[in-house]
Amino acid sequence: MTKPNETFTLSVRDLEIIEDALGAKVSRRSQRMIEATRSPDASFPDEIKSEITELRDLLGRLWNQKTFYRPTDRFVGGG
Repeated sequence: MTKPNETFTLSVRDLEIIEDALGAKVSRRSQRMIEATRSPDASFPDEIKSEITELRDLLGRLWNQKTFYRPTDRFVGGG
C-alpha cells in the first residue's frame, strides 16, 4: 500500500491563494449563519458551524507555521 505524500512544495503565493480561498469560504458560511439567525423558520445546521471551526483551525495552523521576515540591515521600530 502506498503512503500519502507528507511533503509539499508550495510557493508563498500558493499559500496566499489557499488562505484567501479558505477565508472567503469562512466568510460565506458565516454570512449564511447570520442570515439563518434572522429567519424564524430557518434552522442552522451544526455541520456548517463545525465546518467554520475546522476551517479557522486550519487557517491558524497555516499561520503558526509561517516564518516572518524581519530586515537585519536597518532598524524597524514598532513598539
